[in-house]
Amino acid sequence: MKVSAVPAPLPASIADGVFPSGCPSRTVLDHITSKWGVLILLSLSEGEQRWSELRRRADGISEKMLAQTLKTLEKDGLVRRDAQPVIPPRVDYSLTDRGRELTGHLIPLVTWAYENADEILNGQG
Repeated sequence: MKVSAVPAPLPASIADGVFPSGCPSRTVLDHITSKWGVLILLSLSEGEQRWSELRRRADGISEKMLAQTLKTLEKDGLVRRDAQPVIPPRVDYSLTDRGRELTGHLIPLVTWAYENADEILNGQG
C-alpha cells in the first residue's frame, strides 16, 4: 500500500476562476494535458530534438498530429522551433523556460501514472 501526502486544496482565488467555462486556463490545460502534448513535452525535457526523433519517441503519433501539437505548444510559448537554413532542411525543437518549468510539474504526474497504471487498469485502484 502506497502512502502519499495529502495535497493542499486549491487556493480560493484560483478555484473560483478555473471552474467557469470561459476560463482561459481550460484552453491551456487542454493543450498541455493532451496525450500527445504531454509526451512531446516530456521528450523535449530530455533536450533538443528533431522532428524524426520526436516522432519515434511518441510511438503511434501521426505526422499531422505531431505537426499540430508542436504548432500549438510553440504558439503557447512552451516549445521553441529552430529552423536551420540548410539543405536538406533541419528543424530542431526545444523547451522554452516556461516549457521547462511546466515539465517540472508534469514529470511527477506522469511518473505517478506510470507506476499506478497496471493496478488502476486491473481494477485494483
